[in-house]
Amino acid sequence: MNLIALLIGLVIERLATQWFHWRRMRWLDRIIDFGFKQAERVANWPPLIPVILLAALLVLPVFAVIFSLGGTLSGFTYLILAVVVLFFSLGPKDVGEEVDEYCKALEAEDEEAIQNAVTAIVEGSAPEDARERIRAVEEAICVQANNHLFAIIFWFVLLGPLAAWAYRVTDLIRRRAVFNAARDTGSEGSEDVGHALRDAAIDLHGWLAWIPARLTAVGYATAGHFDEAISAMRAPTEQRDATISEHSEYLLARVGTAALALVDKPDESINERGVRGAIAANSLVFRLLIIWAVIISAMTLYGLTR
Repeated sequence: MNLIALLIGLVIERLATQWFHWRRMRWLDRIIDFGFKQAERVANWPPLIPVILLAALLVLPVFAVIFSLGGTLSGFTYLILAVVVLFFSLGPKDVGEEVDEYCKALEAEDEEAIQNAVTAIVEGSAPEDARERIRAVEEAICVQANNHLFAIIFWFVLLGPLAAWAYRVTDLIRRRAVFNAARDTGSEGSEDVGHALRDAAIDLHGWLAWIPARLTAVGYATAGHFDEAISAMRAPTEQRDATISEHSEYLLARVGTAALALVDKPDESINERGVRGAIAANSLVFRLLIIWAVIISAMTLYGLTR
């Protein structure tokens, strides 16, 4: 049932682009902020505990709905709920749409629009150097595809819709914790608590993303240039002090861009190179999604015919 719900959910996710704004769920920020304020009252606790409790609080209502209604109508209600949960777990943003906006900005040579599009894709400050910006976009597409898509699919297949929603919840908490820590200008004690919660939220999300990130990296090698990607995967890294989340991001960026195996053309402009690289990275993600969909379809057929 979960695999059927996943296939239906992926089709809806590809077609229902006009509904993507529903997945941002900004109203949850208030609940997360309230949870962080409560965590400041128990500052002597290990910061991971309030982060886990907050995640459990956000997962609990979805669990209650599925538990109470999932068994009705011979399981059909569960199928509908699983599709709905998956839809809201994916994202919140669609990488393909962001790539389209970035490419349009490059083609129009609108520097302000380019900066805004790059900031949205990399989820941070856009590099000033044009070539660094191009590489940052290509790397970010490979990283964000795992965060927004493949990791959620992995947990959905492994443990069902609640696991996919739990992963999305940890991402929402991580994003809000990073935002709050960056803007926190309060007392030194408050800043310390905010940074501790941020680090705990990043670690929790990083642990859940660890296995999917490596499966996605292997998938990039399968969907792209295999030899270059495998060499990048095996290459030693110098980021020994990086967090578990950073290690996964470095791996995805390194293997994903290697799988693209792009070579600069002497007759193309810097903007044309940017468009080509972004489209190639997005195509790599789409090919991997097709591969996963085929595997999931085979698993579904096998499960139905056993």
